[in-house]
Amino acid sequence: MSDEVANDAIPLELPWSRFVAIGDSFTEGLGDPDPGSPGGLRGWADRFAEVLAEHDPEFAYANLAVRGKLIGQITDEQLDIALDLRPDLVSVCAGGNDVIRPGTDPDAVAEQLESIVSRLRDTGATVILFTGVDTRFQPVFRSIRGKVAIFNENVRKVAQRNDCFVVDQWALEQLQDSRYWAGDRLHLNALGHHTIARAALDALNVPNDLAPLDPPPLPVRTWREARKEDVVWAREHLVPWVIRRIKHVSSGDHIEPKRPQPGAVHPPRHDADLA
Repeated sequence: MSDEVANDAIPLELPWSRFVAIGDSFTEGLGDPDPGSPGGLRGWADRFAEVLAEHDPEFAYANLAVRGKLIGQITDEQLDIALDLRPDLVSVCAGGNDVIRPGTDPDAVAEQLESIVSRLRDTGATVILFTGVDTRFQPVFRSIRGKVAIFNENVRKVAQRNDCFVVDQWALEQLQDSRYWAGDRLHLNALGHHTIARAALDALNVPNDLAPLDPPPLPVRTWREARKEDVVWAREHLVPWVIRRIKHVSSGDHIEPKRPQPGAVHPPRHDADLA
């Protein structure tokens, strides 16, 4: 047997056995529907955990993320529960819903993020953080691009001070492509979540066989058809989002976490159907 074959036969011993994800819709998995997954959503965190579980049949995963949550709500509603679950690996994606709101201070949001991270790191857990996506491609949010960039620099500082891993979404050029986004243009689709799972595994230097997937061809649309789609999108997604902001209600009200307790993870599924 060659050395190459022998090495392939040796299982990877991970330094983590319990992964807990906290955050908002991004980590809950919105945009990636899957009736076979808890809550009917799969998402990047499920995909990421599936790969880690390949290396350890005892690996456990919980996901406390709930759509629409602000960073203060994540602190109040998820952090203590996450700490009680005693994870050795935690992902924190929080602050995005705060940053996109008018009048918020990205520096102040980052201070709240560091408070979360500090408490998690005090337990010895490995922490994964995420920068925000470059909003240049999205006309509705293009105006806050500078604000997101400031928040991202703060995320990197928090990570450096607290010895965290960072998944740099700003640097992922694929996310500038509309084919990686769901119909609401606010959440990643299955292809986008697959891309984030790969990026997270790479950030932790975990070997994996998640291959990059090519998006489907762009549909051919006339200018008039594209504008009609914009109007439909605004009516079905943008206007309800604005109304919720005005009424101070959240899409996550009365939503429970999809994986409140650490549990076994199904083996990874191939995503050839996304290509």
